[in-house]
Amino acid sequence: MSTLPNARTADPQDAPPIKWGIIAPGWIAGQFAAAVHRHSKSKVVAVGSSSAERAQEFAARHGVARAYGSYEQLVADGDIDAVYVASPHSHHYEQTRLALSAGKPVLVEKAFTQNAAQASELIELARTSGLLLMEAMWSRFLPHYDIVRQLLADGALGDVQTVIGDHGQHFDLAPTHRLLNPALAGGALLDLGIYPISFTSFVLGAPEEIQATGTMTDTGVDAQVSAVLRTGRAHGIISTTQTSATPTTASVSGTAARIELAGPFYQPQSVRFTDLTGDTQQSAPGTVAGHEGLVYQATHFADLLAAGATESPLLPLSETLSIMRTMDEIRRQIGLVYPNE
Repeated sequence: MSTLPNARTADPQDAPPIKWGIIAPGWIAGQFAAAVHRHSKSKVVAVGSSSAERAQEFAARHGVARAYGSYEQLVADGDIDAVYVASPHSHHYEQTRLALSAGKPVLVEKAFTQNAAQASELIELARTSGLLLMEAMWSRFLPHYDIVRQLLADGALGDVQTVIGDHGQHFDLAPTHRLLNPALAGGALLDLGIYPISFTSFVLGAPEEIQATGTMTDTGVDAQVSAVLRTGRAHGIISTTQTSATPTTASVSGTAARIELAGPFYQPQSVRFTDLTGDTQQSAPGTVAGHEGLVYQATHFADLLAAGATESPLLPLSETLSIMRTMDEIRRQIGLVYPNE
């Protein structure tokens, strides 16, 4: 068996520095700011919130120069090179549209939007405006995903037959929490299920057939979803839940070998490769761990911006739209409709 390839992912410190503005100073925004400041030359220079107090508190905690009490003020800041939209996905459409309309390139958290119709509108706006727009599916830009990318391109697995991915977390939530709130596009699918769905898309492309089942919460969002996504003869099997802590692993099995990613598979990991004889190799883990891996999407975005690109070759907007369509169909099959749709 040949040696596993090395990741071709660039060192984040080599990326050109850009000035970030953040919309919505929540938990993921804090992780993003910490990762960018620690591992790259870029800087978060402004943060905007509907609450001036929350913006100021975030700015003080993360060394951000300017805090705004509105999103309009944030996108009007002429010193910002790009905007990171870090709000719940129920707000992505409105806030991303605001930033694009102000002439700002945008990195928008996953799930990209609430539905495919919103995604299509934002993509059209970005393309007609000539602005860089990218979904912040941070896993796609991590080193171990590039190892998987090379193994797939080289045909090392033979013909891919089965892709399995799960993401489950146990949340003890008040009924008013956003993950249980239909008005905020709550539920497991858009928040957690996006990871195994995006991984399946990464390996197999868009599904030709989708079969899904789900269990709902008392508040009317999905507590648990399982689905089979078929592309050709290959099956992508995904599961997601917000009621139990699952292994959160992923695997790709082909006629010649398989790949296994330990949990959480969407964070920086090693890659385990096993051929049909049982011989196994494992890649070395990277130097960036956990949510500090968010820096890779930020520096990839910075590279694209410096090159004048308007979308990422690693996660094209057409694929982001396809993923949203997949989730729309899963929601249709399990009967999940948000009140503002």
